[in-house]
Amino acid sequence: MKYLNVVQNYKYRLYDSKRNRFIDAKLKIAAEIWNHCIALLRMYYRMTGKYISPNRMKVYVTRLKARTKYTHWNELGSQAIQDVVERIGRSYEAFFNHIKDKKNGRKAPPKFKKASNYSSFTLKQAGWKLHDDNHITLMGKDFRFIKHREMDGIIKTVTVKRTSTGKYFVIFCVERTIVVPDARTGNAVGLDFGLKSFLTTSNNDKIPSPEWYKNALTDIRAAHKNLSHKVKGSNNRRRAKRELALCYEYVSNIREDWFYKLAIDLVKQYDIICIEDLNIDAMKRLWGRKISDLAFSEFVSILKWEALKHGTQVYKVDRFYPSSKTCSCCGYVKHGLVLKDRSWRCPNCGKELDRDVNAAINILTEGLKSKVPA
Repeated sequence: MKYLNVVQNYKYRLYDSKRNRFIDAKLKIAAEIWNHCIALLRMYYRMTGKYISPNRMKVYVTRLKARTKYTHWNELGSQAIQDVVERIGRSYEAFFNHIKDKKNGRKAPPKFKKASNYSSFTLKQAGWKLHDDNHITLMGKDFRFIKHREMDGIIKTVTVKRTSTGKYFVIFCVERTIVVPDARTGNAVGLDFGLKSFLTTSNNDKIPSPEWYKNALTDIRAAHKNLSHKVKGSNNRRRAKRELALCYEYVSNIREDWFYKLAIDLVKQYDIICIEDLNIDAMKRLWGRKISDLAFSEFVSILKWEALKHGTQVYKVDRFYPSSKTCSCCGYVKHGLVLKDRSWRCPNCGKELDRDVNAAINILTEGLKSKVPA
């Protein structure tokens, strides 16, 4: 048994209230600052070919707030303004790093945002105060939230978020110490992600995907069609847009719930889980909506978090390792194997192999050999 410091988010929904318009006003200011900084950075780059660092941008914005035209920016709070500048800095850093890494394709620089699309702001040490009950003060305004579970740890940041469905959440980023148990079962498993089955284990278990998006496609298409018939700027269009967002939110929520239940079930059964490091972007270009519906990357993130709490090790296997083409019995590699071949006979040892089960066994063997953390 060991102790580990982790950072965890606690998300609570704010009660629906007219005072939530206060948050809308702050988000509008944050969007205005974002767009002003983006315009300045683009102009500066065209003139000099250089980039303004976030620290220099913070100094500039601080001076700008003193001018009469921009005094309303002070209503947002200095730390929230600094966070807007830091977000722009992180976006540009990711863009420049992506240019250097040509393997992962193109990534666009940060763009201008409508006030309706700017969805959150973050406060650090100041601008908020949490009370004993489900009561929080944000920049001088009191709010209540649905406290469905207790928090444990030291609060580092507080983020206020508005979703596309018009719901408001307060998210506490907390640093806390968790107790990681020792190995429990001694079991290890290899997992092969697939299109036919969401997961195939090295124990010959196949877990089908519920295909959440596909099942909700009729409602989503109807919502899209209803939205397309509404006049832009009308209240009917605004309501139709929310109905469409609710359809997508429903799919996202049930998918996330299923992922957590599956991940918890796996980490309770196994002390070692081996997975394949997939190139999700390339898979999306080939199979599109199917890959987005399965959301492998989201599941892996949830699996790693639950594994951390339960003391399970998650190892990854290189994406170029031929797990499907390698015979798990003798190691023979069949280079001519194509995707439609769901089973094949090894010409070396004569073993009849199920493609996905064979891949899962090879992933387990290679993962235990390399022991590369996921």
